[in-house]
Amino acid sequence: MKFSFEIKKESDVNIILLEGELIDKNQATGLLHNIDVLIEKGEGKFVFDLSGIQYLNSSGLNVLINVLTKSRKEGGDVVITNVSKKVNQLFLITKLNTIFTMAESKEAAILNFS
Repeated sequence: MKFSFEIKKESDVNIILLEGELIDKNQATGLLHNIDVLIEKGEGKFVFDLSGIQYLNSSGLNVLINVLTKSRKEGGDVVITNVSKKVNQLFLITKLNTIFTMAESKEAAILNFS
């Protein structure tokens, strides 16, 4: 299965909808480039909507961690939302649920930036 992403803006928050399988950092080259451009513009608030993710492995988690690190370094943050049970287990096992802010919905995620 392929990986794709879409970036939308709501207020001053970038909503990133991920779809497919994120299992290789090379799949996310375009995503990371777009995020770097947004951070350089001072637009470092990101909500990652994982409702379309079927599979995520350590490489996929690494992509999210890189975005979180870059964003926080520039005064932004990342909120993760719409996580499937399977992907949520991965966050729990790796204890990344303690590093990332997790929200039940996109609307709740956006409120984290208010």
